[in-house]
Amino acid sequence: MADAETAEAAKPQSKTSDLPVRIVSALVMVAIAVGALVAGDPWFTWFIAAVILATFIEFLLLVVKATQNVPFRLAGLLAGAVYIGLAGVVLSRFPVFIVVGVVGAVVFVDVFAYFTGRALGGPKIAPSISPSKTWAGLLGGVIGATVWLAGFIYVAARSISGDTTTFFDGAELVQILAMGAATAVAAQAGDFFESWLKRKAGVKDSSRLIPGHGGVFDRVDGMIPVILLAGGVLGAAA
Repeated sequence: MADAETAEAAKPQSKTSDLPVRIVSALVMVAIAVGALVAGDPWFTWFIAAVILATFIEFLLLVVKATQNVPFRLAGLLAGAVYIGLAGVVLSRFPVFIVVGVVGAVVFVDVFAYFTGRALGGPKIAPSISPSKTWAGLLGGVIGATVWLAGFIYVAARSISGDTTTFFDGAELVQILAMGAATAVAAQAGDFFESWLKRKAGVKDSSRLIPGHGGVFDRVDGMIPVILLAGGVLGAAA
């Protein structure tokens, strides 16, 4: 009984002791990303290339651990190269303000989904793949993405037109809500995909490269499909 109580008491302490490492790692990652973005080319292109390379290496290692069949393994590696590489190419061609819009949307999805899911709980989306993901969290992600996109689009449109009095009409609000929903679903799909792959590989994180956060793939899993979605929408609108 005493051993069980001791082990239970140690769990929160372990999480608390890991928090400073996570915060420092997060600040370093943000500083590097913002620095590369502000510096512009070629630094930003090199930064994207480094992230893509690290992500693909981690993906490769996961696929090797998750598959025994050689043809399936080769097919997975080829699909991953296209999936990850295409996202890198698309991101490198985005203007700076679009990069900010896409990254901000994914961050808002993650933050709103996390806190809404913890606050409301409820049914899981796919407990066998990712036990922490709930329908309430997905709804929070939709709200977060919609809030971010509404603010981002409003500020961008106002800066372009110079009109500070124009607000969204009903049809535009519906479009922004649809964009928010699509963004949240895409981000969560990317997260589920990596979670499924890690379960197949029998690992918790894609690597231990980032202290307190796991690997690079763990940090960009939701970003990849959102980048591809944004690229497809902008390409169709051009």
